[in-house]
Amino acid sequence: MAEAVLGVDLGTTATKVIAVDRSARVLFSAEHGYPLHTTPSGEATHDPLQVVEAAFLALREVAAWCVSSDVDVVALSLTGAMHTLLALDADGSPLTGSLSWADNRAVEETALLRGTEEGALLHQVTGTPIHPFAPLSKLAWFTRHSPELARGARWCGLKDFVGYRLTGRLATEHSSASGTGLMDIHRLAWHPGSLAFAGIRAEQLPELLAPVDSLPLTADVLGIRPGTPVVMGGGDGPLANLGVGAVVPGVAALSLGTSGALRVVRDQPGVDERGRVFCYGIAEGLWVLGGAVSNGGVVAQWAAETFGVEVGALLDEAAEVPVGAGGVLALPYLLAERAPWWDPDPRASLIGVRREHGRAEITRALVEGVGQQLALVLDAVRSTGAGVETVRVTGGAFRSELWAVVLASALGMPLELADDSEGSGVGAALVGWRALGVLPSLTAAAELIVPARTIAPDGEAVKYYARARPLVEKAYSALRELHAELVR
Repeated sequence: MAEAVLGVDLGTTATKVIAVDRSARVLFSAEHGYPLHTTPSGEATHDPLQVVEAAFLALREVAAWCVSSDVDVVALSLTGAMHTLLALDADGSPLTGSLSWADNRAVEETALLRGTEEGALLHQVTGTPIHPFAPLSKLAWFTRHSPELARGARWCGLKDFVGYRLTGRLATEHSSASGTGLMDIHRLAWHPGSLAFAGIRAEQLPELLAPVDSLPLTADVLGIRPGTPVVMGGGDGPLANLGVGAVVPGVAALSLGTSGALRVVRDQPGVDERGRVFCYGIAEGLWVLGGAVSNGGVVAQWAAETFGVEVGALLDEAAEVPVGAGGVLALPYLLAERAPWWDPDPRASLIGVRREHGRAEITRALVEGVGQQLALVLDAVRSTGAGVETVRVTGGAFRSELWAVVLASALGMPLELADDSEGSGVGAALVGWRALGVLPSLTAAAELIVPARTIAPDGEAVKYYARARPLVEKAYSALRELHAELVR
């Protein structure tokens, strides 16, 4: 009988469950969605019970396929969007919605740390940048606005809550915990300084386990045996590196959807001295160093909506514009920006626009702006001594030739296009196979995952973007104070 590990990927808009065999081949998948509730005040939350329901529906659907196809489910393994937070009562029922990474209410609490010695130390110790997305800042917000709730509740991430409903035990792992701003990445323990700033106690948080640890399934999931191992897994970003095989020196992973991220694997934790990158765990001594950008494919979607044209057609028009967008420079901060600035305040800017410029030039400038932002992340990663010669890429944006060539040219190296649909889920499944002892090591994933094609950079564009990149830094620095005034 064939065997499969089910990778459970709890995303921002849907949960996807995939059945993955020993060779990292996806056998079957199912997906169920849910809304992200947002408000003008900066809230961005999920109903955790809706997410649990979606996860169980997808699990049952995949389990039913496995039964009908004579495939034995030997383990479940979890992954999910990082930086989530919700409160539970003593019985394990939600007291709040689940705050997503996009929840931006903790701006004032973050400002207390940004640019301070304490903030720099917390970033170095926890690997998590000082930013409103971090549960560290979110908990400080609750401590300020709902002190009784903050002191009395149990706190966990959304993935932890789903794991609790599957196993009856509230636990997290070092990968997801490394994105909270609450765990000392060098000691793999909750950090007293972070807890003090957040205003909570360590016993209010889940127990910390290793990503390859497992708990027995206690929930009733038709088609899956009770007691089946539920492997802890990890955060979606770190496990995406694993899922595309970018787990060896010199190979970075880049994902580009609505937002984007670039990460490279190393064998020890730590961030750069200037605090431009994050450091999150995978498992078994592997760490990802990198940065997420808030603005990826969203810039083209915004342009298409603004100009009233279909996004694919607009990108085709922009591809006809020469490199440099006719002298238009874009700071593409429609959703503020994370790496390498970690700044919740900046606004998007178009510099150098003249009468002859139209939607094609503006769109090309925005795409180039995203490419330059990711190149700045790469520069920060390299400043730590991490060498990067190849980038494995995933994401729907790379269906566009413009996105593909601009990103390859901005980064100055070939991009190896991986299967763009299941990266984090495959990564979770591989952690599952490793936990079962089938995969000899996590770095063996580099041999299992074969890229579909290679995207070559344009030589002249590489030179242009390298010359222009310092102007992006200068423009951001020059406009930072103005942008801050605009949002006050």
